[in-house]
Amino acid sequence: MHPAHKPSETPATAWLRRQCADFRCYVYDYVDHGGATWGAEALGLPLHAVIKTLVMQSESAKPLVVLMHGDCQVSTKTLARAIGVKTVQPCSPEAAQRHTGYPVGGTSPFALRKAMPIYVEATVLELEHIYINGGRRGLLLGMEAAVLTAQLHARPVHCALPRG
Repeated sequence: MHPAHKPSETPATAWLRRQCADFRCYVYDYVDHGGATWGAEALGLPLHAVIKTLVMQSESAKPLVVLMHGDCQVSTKTLARAIGVKTVQPCSPEAAQRHTGYPVGGTSPFALRKAMPIYVEATVLELEHIYINGGRRGLLLGMEAAVLTAQLHARPVHCALPRG
């Protein structure tokens, strides 16, 4: 696994540089519907440390972002209870792109087009190092998990289910 030598800047990488966040870029060949599993395999990373950026919405269609381990899924019932709404469900790909400004498969939690709450599975913060989308398909950013709360102000919640 080798960090990319000068990948093109994205809104996410520009935002992180302005925040003086320490991160490295890792580029891989994107595969449609490969998701976190493909990114982890392509770069030889542990899937648990590859963090998915999921765009969801409450029953009133208010968007929100959930950051989840690549090998887990979101318990929408648990998440809804934790954040005080009736229900949570995934947004359509079109709505997700409208809210974030990023294409599906390239969604980063950094430099979102629309301000929205960001939640992170609390166990993600127990990891020393994570890999998260950099705002382009085939680009992961390696960083300390603490960036999610320190610079991004993501709110920890417990809502992980093993993927199955």
